[in-house]
Amino acid sequence: MLSAIQPPVIGAKTPRDRVLSGSAILLSGLGFATLINFAYNIAVARFLGPTAFGHTTAVYTLLILISAVTLSFQILTAKIVAQHDTRESQAAAYRGFHWRGWVAGILVGLLLLLFRNAVTSYLNLPSPTLIVLLGIGTAFYVPLGARRGYIQGVCNFRLLALNLVLEGLVRLVGSLFMILMGTGVTGVIAANVVAVITAYFFAKPELHLTIGSVPKIPVAFRESLQAAVFFSGQVLINNCDIVVVKHFFPSESAGIYAAVAMVGRVVFAFSWAVVSSMFPIAAEDRSEKEDYGVLGTSLLLVFAICLLFAAGLGLAPERLWTWLFGSQFGLAGTATFRSLLVLYAVSTGIYALSVVIVAYEMSRKIANTGWVQLVISGAVIAGIYIFHSSLAQVIWVQVAMMIVLLLCVAIPFVVTWAKRRSGSERLALPGLVRLLRRASEDEVIAEFLKNDFHCPEFRDYQEAGARLVTAPDLNNAAENERRRALLFIRHGALWRELPKETAWYEVEIGSADLHRIRVFPRAHWRKLAMGDFDITTIATRLAGPHDRALAPELFRAKIQDLQAHLQKGTVAGTVLLIGLNESGPFTVLDGNHRLLAAILTSPQSVGRFHFFCGLSPQMAQCCWYETNLATLLRYAKNMLKNFMHNPEQKLARLLQQSGG
Repeated sequence: MLSAIQPPVIGAKTPRDRVLSGSAILLSGLGFATLINFAYNIAVARFLGPTAFGHTTAVYTLLILISAVTLSFQILTAKIVAQHDTRESQAAAYRGFHWRGWVAGILVGLLLLLFRNAVTSYLNLPSPTLIVLLGIGTAFYVPLGARRGYIQGVCNFRLLALNLVLEGLVRLVGSLFMILMGTGVTGVIAANVVAVITAYFFAKPELHLTIGSVPKIPVAFRESLQAAVFFSGQVLINNCDIVVVKHFFPSESAGIYAAVAMVGRVVFAFSWAVVSSMFPIAAEDRSEKEDYGVLGTSLLLVFAICLLFAAGLGLAPERLWTWLFGSQFGLAGTATFRSLLVLYAVSTGIYALSVVIVAYEMSRKIANTGWVQLVISGAVIAGIYIFHSSLAQVIWVQVAMMIVLLLCVAIPFVVTWAKRRSGSERLALPGLVRLLRRASEDEVIAEFLKNDFHCPEFRDYQEAGARLVTAPDLNNAAENERRRALLFIRHGALWRELPKETAWYEVEIGSADLHRIRVFPRAHWRKLAMGDFDITTIATRLAGPHDRALAPELFRAKIQDLQAHLQKGTVAGTVLLIGLNESGPFTVLDGNHRLLAAILTSPQSVGRFHFFCGLSPQMAQCCWYETNLATLLRYAKNMLKNFMHNPEQKLARLLQQSGG
């Protein structure tokens, strides 16, 4: 992050251009896939009638509800893959999510088999065999999300579009064949399962892994939870209405509503193509500055798509739908089929705009808007349970709730954007620091060395390792290994105490957040702290005339020297923090003196530093964060365990291998 700024590549696409080109590819492929799926739905509706079409759509909707798990794996894989620069680390991230996807898929499939009779009864289905087939398809559907996530993360939008088209083609051709064979609803569901399995095998990515040097990519629990919450809310909002209508309404009315909802899914599918291209592009941008051009372009594209669909559905003649679906789909109670289509498209369009904002925030940080969406999805279900006197009333419930959701996610975002445009302090949730982006451990180690390389312990390596530290290539796995060995010469005992699953983030720390930061609880800092390690308390104490004697003369001289450099504008750098979560408190792992000097000079000068924070639910086991008997015993055990480890010998070997 602090390395030299690279000159722009002539002819390189901007993130906004990449969103447009990626969206164009996905929209083209998805347009073809949507036409195929549209033909599939029309064929099933015409050949099987509203009742059987309702059964088929209800089971397929269950599969889409399960896609909350599938899409969680897809978007999380896409985000982590996009945030890694080397093919090896991207492949390692994918492999971790892929096998976990198989575990999750098999577990969900077994649950469906276990409760097949209860599900069959609730949905008024003709046979539990349909749920058995669904369970088989689910086992492949979840790991398919990881495979598509890798393809999306490396921005291979063409392959992703082709895979979606392939799934649709197999579903259409297989369903027509099974209908002609006289297998009815069961045959159509079997064709859907075959389509999922086929898409899985044809989505196999080309991995770049060197045997023996597979990097370990930790799975971030909070990002996994964020993805699960987001897609749980999304699939509930998009599909819960079909399930509830199937429960409350006669089979024929439920079939008509399924056809209406199918057209609404087409609107959302095209909108999701834009989100899918935006997400990895926004996620891979590691700059602190938000790229609102990417967000604005995505919102405009989605708005245009939804407006065109709503207008087209409103202008289409009524007889078009009876010609496509059959005469039974002409009326839906007191409302016309066309009026329901337009109303459903409006509801979907409002929701799609909300999804763009939520997905953009998720690509940049841990967003809380996913929880808002999940709450709204529950409100939609409750609203339909209360108001379901007609199919039109069911859709109006969704329109009202989607307006509420859009306001909930858009108003805070617009306020934040306005604050930043006016140059005022960035808005953050009370009690939380702002997570700007995910950072790799290799990047954090490189920043640590930049701050520390002048120390005497590194004197023998300052010539051989100068380029490693001053101009790090984070894409080079061998360089990263040498920097890690170099850091361990002085800080091996410190770094080994951090939990293995520590997730690193670039964070924003303002003057209002300083009360949550504690100094490193060792050496002379213990005497200065007098039991209170809050850095603002220590700064206040040092500024007072009576407590200055607590600080050693060399310490005071160092702080004064740093203050003088700060006033000249020559001291900056990175400060490393550790904590349990973004609410703090945080302990300074590196940068105690510089941060204290900045506070004593002016709290506003804290903004000149870059902050990285390592977060882990297990951080309380680290003695640097929580000093007690248990953590000290753990520290002693690790010291004994690594007593024979010689970091200098390892570094010498690595430097010799590189010709250093």
